[in-house]
Amino acid sequence: MGIKAALPKYEIYSYYVVPCLATFWAASWIFEVSNCEYHELLCFSSVSKDTSDFEWMMWFSTFRAHILFALSGHVLFAKICSMLAPQYRSLVYMVYGLLAVWTSMGWTYVTLILSHCILLYSISLVKIRWLCFVTGLCTLATFKCEPFLSWEAGFVHGDFELRHILFYGGCGFTIMRCMSFAVENCEKTDGNYNILELLKYNFYLPFFYFGPIMTFDKFYIQVNRPGLTRKDGELWNISLHGLIHLGVVIIVDVLFHFMYILTIPTDVKLLKHLSDWALIGLTYFNLVYDWVKAAVMFGVINTVARLDHLDPPKPPKCITMLYMFSETHFDRGIHEWLCKYVYDYLGGKHDNVLEELVATLCTYGITILWLGPCEVVLFWAFFNCFGLNFELWTAKFFSMEPFVSFEMAMSEATSRRIRAIFNTFNFWCIVLYNVVALNGLDFSKLVAKRLLLKGFPITTTLVMFVTYCLIQVIKERERKHRANVTRLKKEK
Repeated sequence: MGIKAALPKYEIYSYYVVPCLATFWAASWIFEVSNCEYHELLCFSSVSKDTSDFEWMMWFSTFRAHILFALSGHVLFAKICSMLAPQYRSLVYMVYGLLAVWTSMGWTYVTLILSHCILLYSISLVKIRWLCFVTGLCTLATFKCEPFLSWEAGFVHGDFELRHILFYGGCGFTIMRCMSFAVENCEKTDGNYNILELLKYNFYLPFFYFGPIMTFDKFYIQVNRPGLTRKDGELWNISLHGLIHLGVVIIVDVLFHFMYILTIPTDVKLLKHLSDWALIGLTYFNLVYDWVKAAVMFGVINTVARLDHLDPPKPPKCITMLYMFSETHFDRGIHEWLCKYVYDYLGGKHDNVLEELVATLCTYGITILWLGPCEVVLFWAFFNCFGLNFELWTAKFFSMEPFVSFEMAMSEATSRRIRAIFNTFNFWCIVLYNVVALNGLDFSKLVAKRLLLKGFPITTTLVMFVTYCLIQVIKERERKHRANVTRLKKEK
């Protein structure tokens, strides 16, 4: 119940209107703060563009030419190979990726990467799953603590500004890919995969430095697929997605000149003078921007991968479409990796409280190691781990009597409305918990105080009402999606 029910059209239309108006209203406050209001308080008053996000600037400004050159070369050689010798395309991907890494980072870095590959490949031959995990996690930990970190960083020399980012990105993703390979090799019943398959998997250039992570079983099947035919309109669809990503980059770049959504949260003096709506809007837009950044960056890489006849991980689910902790993620590749090898493996059907607790603790433990242990990451992991378990505890509690009888006695539309009220509070828990990772603990505490204490009851009630309308919009989209899926199944 709750999601299958259709609500009256006038009610649904009102649910669409309210969040849109609230978004424009909050955006107008942020625009005023960024350009004229409180100008004497701005510690960045001379800034003409928000350049706070190094990752975005790296991709689409500072090192845009380097990244485009490397990816264009990959596309060119991949196309030539697919026309002349498609059976060797995976080998060509590996050779080009290896040469690109060698050129950009040096032979000592390539040696370091190969040593990790050889180590985890050797462990995988023993076919003991837990040993592969322990080895992989210990190897990953060497990049997070001294003196191993300094020693391994010494393998990279030069003054190329991007090398610091490429070093950690390449090493981190390499270990995660090697762990995927090792686990899949443990589950292979007839012999072992060749080490060449691991090198093909790891040195696929579009995924090497920045991800996303594609589990080895999927990559192996797709990259060795004999037929390279495309569905009708597939190439047009790939081109369209590429143009959409380009359009989003231009729009975001323009907005950065008028709305300093990333710089404002760093100015504590200014934050205290913002209105409640400006602060709430700033929180929401920061999370939306983080999704847009991930969607575009992974989208560019995925466009190249789709040209290579691969089916890479989809972009993450936007915060606007989330109201459950179980669906929250900002990197679908890491999310699928963790679910496949840790969360689903340990949690089973996710209906047992103890199994779920163990699964979430292990999942977020690995995530902490992946992101790098620090205060912000620990707080973020604790809150999200608690939220995920609390959802299960709540579901278990309300699945007992007399709550089940109460829900069965009411109409499906009423059940949907009541569930949306509970989902509203869950939505803001997700927002506050995840903004910790983006803007820090102090900013999160300030937003929580404004929303729940200083803004009570007017701001709290209005924000929760707008969020309730947004939840109903999400539920309506889910209802229509399920209806379409059911209809297509019946037609088949």
